[in-house]
Amino acid sequence: MKIVETYSHLNGLEFLLVHKPSLWAEVRQVISDTDGASCKTKISKEKTMKGKLLYSPIDMNKAIKNQLQRLKWNQSRVSYWVTKDEKLIRKTLGMSPEA
Repeated sequence: MKIVETYSHLNGLEFLLVHKPSLWAEVRQVISDTDGASCKTKISKEKTMKGKLLYSPIDMNKAIKNQLQRLKWNQSRVSYWVTKDEKLIRKTLGMSPEA
């Protein structure tokens, strides 16, 4: 596969380019090594394309995830409450929703 378009959520791409270029290189390599043709498994149900074979986002995500796991990448998430008050964000960052 190849990258034809990017969307930089919260300037994440710019952060990688400036601060973590080796990680961005790994991401590009993983995408390049992913076989897009093997992800063409979804059969369209749309009226104008009924029966046409399409790229499956689920299969594409699995293929990329497998490649990243081979490079020892792991998923990490941080949940937090959104507010304009930076001090409040820092105060609530470690709290659970039940607290």
